Amino acid sequence: MDLLCTERAADCSAYSDPMLLDDPRVLKNLLKTEEIYTTNSSYFQNVQTEITPEMRKIVAEWMLEVCEEERCQDEVFPLAMNIMDRYLSLVNVKKTHLQMLGTVCLLLATKLRQPNPLMSMLLSSYTDYSAPVEDIPGWELMVACRLKWDLAAVTPIDFVGHILHRLPLDSELRAMVTRHAHTFISLAARESKFCMFTPSIIAGASVASALNGIRWSSRGGWPLSRLMDMLSRLLFVEK
Repeated sequence: MDLLCTERAADCSAYSDPMLLDDPRVLKNLLKTEEIYTTNSSYFQNVQTEITPEMRKIVAEWMLEVCEEERCQDEVFPLAMNIMDRYLSLVNVKKTHLQMLGTVCLLLATKLRQPNPLMSMLLSSYTDYSAPVEDIPGWELMVACRLKWDLAAVTPIDFVGHILHRLPLDSELRAMVTRHAHTFISLAARESKFCMFTPSIIAGASVASALNGIRWSSRGGWPLSRLMDMLSRLLFVEK
């Protein structure tokens, strides 16, 4: 059944699986795998000749606006930025092609992380057609091939549930902290200087900032020092 032009497809998100959150092997595998997908901002000096951190941020903010307008799932934007950063760390891209690259990374991320991916025509319209729809499939194939089709990267979002599952939070508070942590993760993904940090560190810092922002310790939660000790042990981070 086709949707009317005024209708939207219903949001569809998977529930967290307690079996996966309880199994320490899942978190261990995430920590073991995450470094494969971690880049750093040195590609601006070592690979790119035209693109600057400021240009990347402008395109990242545009990508985030598209995600918000289209109500993409929270996992999409961090994954799209990871794909873009990994590609930029390997291939010298002209500044006139940066928005096209961002468009394709969004397309790939929605195909991987949500049941209803964004359409090429829709994404092209968000660029005022500066990213021609007929060119998108070629760029999509080029990015996927250059990254050896290894696109389903570990992102900070993947760690948030594991961290919160180990904290004494009721369901309402957990939902609030999750939203706030996801917001911090999106803000960090916009900035190239955070590329050097692993997803687990970004996730831990985002959860800590979210809990500190709602004054969890004064509402019967743990002191900040205890929270930081727990995160350090859980994520194997040196203080």
